[in-house]
Amino acid sequence: MYLFDTHTHFDVPEYDDKRDEYNQNAFNHGVRHVVLIGYLAKHFDRMRQVKQHADSHHPLIHHLACGLHPLYIKEHGDDDLIALDDYLNTYPNIAIGEMGLDTYPDELKETDVYDKQCRFFIEQIKLSKIHDLPIVLHIRKSHADVIKLLKEQKYNAHHQGGIAHSFSGGTNEALYFAKLGFKIGITGQITNPNAKKLRQAIKAVFDKMGVSAFVIETDCPDMNPIPAQIGGHYFNEPKNLIHVLDELSVLFNMDKETLAYKLWQNSNEAFKTNFEYI
Repeated sequence: MYLFDTHTHFDVPEYDDKRDEYNQNAFNHGVRHVVLIGYLAKHFDRMRQVKQHADSHHPLIHHLACGLHPLYIKEHGDDDLIALDDYLNTYPNIAIGEMGLDTYPDELKETDVYDKQCRFFIEQIKLSKIHDLPIVLHIRKSHADVIKLLKEQKYNAHHQGGIAHSFSGGTNEALYFAKLGFKIGITGQITNPNAKKLRQAIKAVFDKMGVSAFVIETDCPDMNPIPAQIGGHYFNEPKNLIHVLDELSVLFNMDKETLAYKLWQNSNEAFKTNFEYI
């Protein structure tokens, strides 16, 4: 079985001392590709350096997906949009992300702040069209507005690809994003028995649209799967993607080998790539 981790923050400094070990651990557990997802322009160089080191030292393939995260909207300036455009022009990126809207913390609901989120989201959608790249969506408590802006910008995920990362909405939202052509990103949160709303939404999409609607991700260092927390280990790493696969195989009543292959194909569809299953 081979696995594709479609969303990581594996470049954060907390991994520096053990990243080589974690790369090997992931490879030993079947992970063959990991995507480094952006959130602040000042860290794009760090992402690139982590990828360069991995390219030289490890068989685990790393990809860049630079973007400006809505949670950090107060730190973004227009020069960061220019920096993102420059980075997309200069270095190979597999997608743009993560981008979107977030109203979970109260301070992000303020009118000026939310308007700025919307503007940066729109500008990144425009960049995705210019560079012909899929988008990776971050959405919290703002699904309706994200859908509205995607429609206004005429973003076509069926044509261009994309992922609704770490999905946290309800059944109707999950179905809607899947119908728009986005893959639904499933993290280790699915292993939490208390995540009943998430499991219900995922199962509803599966029952209606099949396994083709999904990709899997660790979102490491966050979202550590429950089985990986045994012994007090709360720091997530790419090898733990196997626990997400295990849980989905039970939820979908599919054997793991078939599911892993299908999810790999879905990752290729989401990123408009054609990586060999090996």
